[in-house]
Amino acid sequence: MNEEKTKDFLAGRVKDLATRAYMNNFITHTDFLSVSELALFYRILAEEKVPANVREYCGARYVIYGGSKDAERAMVCFLPEYMDEESFLLSEKEEPTVLSCVRIKPVNAKFADDLNHRDYLGSVMNLGIERDQIGDIFVGDNEAYLYATCDIAEMICKELIRIRHTSVKCEEVKPSECSIEPKFEEIGGTVASERIDAILSFVYHLSRSEAQRLIEAESVFIDGRTAYSGGYDLKEGARVSVRGHGKFIYLGTENTTRKGRLFIKVKMFV
Repeated sequence: MNEEKTKDFLAGRVKDLATRAYMNNFITHTDFLSVSELALFYRILAEEKVPANVREYCGARYVIYGGSKDAERAMVCFLPEYMDEESFLLSEKEEPTVLSCVRIKPVNAKFADDLNHRDYLGSVMNLGIERDQIGDIFVGDNEAYLYATCDIAEMICKELIRIRHTSVKCEEVKPSECSIEPKFEEIGGTVASERIDAILSFVYHLSRSEAQRLIEAESVFIDGRTAYSGGYDLKEGARVSVRGHGKFIYLGTENTTRKGRLFIKVKMFV
């Protein structure tokens, strides 16, 4: 399915979900969307002239929710009239109804394989589970936390018993109980400007033309939205994801060199 067909399908889906939430006064939500799919959602809003600062669609308030602050894969949740974003997040923290968190640990840590993200994801999908039913997976030492829709989380806990040669046990926990956070490496250097193409060149050691090609291929996402121009100036706190390269948070400028170049810092996800 090409991007336009994907966008048209997603547009129909979110309009139906938002209308149902508004008309029937209950929570509805998409499955987990990737960064590029979330970018398509924002594009749908832009094409329908929904202001960026208005978190409402077809009469229903919406929240982008993936279970954690730094979630990359997330759902678009449409809320009933009696609920706002704050009350929704509090409710999900106390009693999850939209998504759940599964803690996966080896039965015997002493004999466990050194498992990585791909191992966990592959074993879960081998159960016949689709990728859009699974959110982010945070991997630590001898444990991992996986976000999934509530019914799929229950299935994983019942059926996932082995990953590679390691016997594992699973249990549902509240998303707030996930003790693993993404790891960052802070780097700094000088750039000519805060343009996205200049900063991509610095972060990934690319030429400006290579950075521009990534943008033209619609492979660069800023706060979940596709970057269409290399001339866009990044704002402090912006989260940038580049397909095939990784992601980082832009921390802004610190000072200016004698030659007028800007000293910037970013936090790279590692």
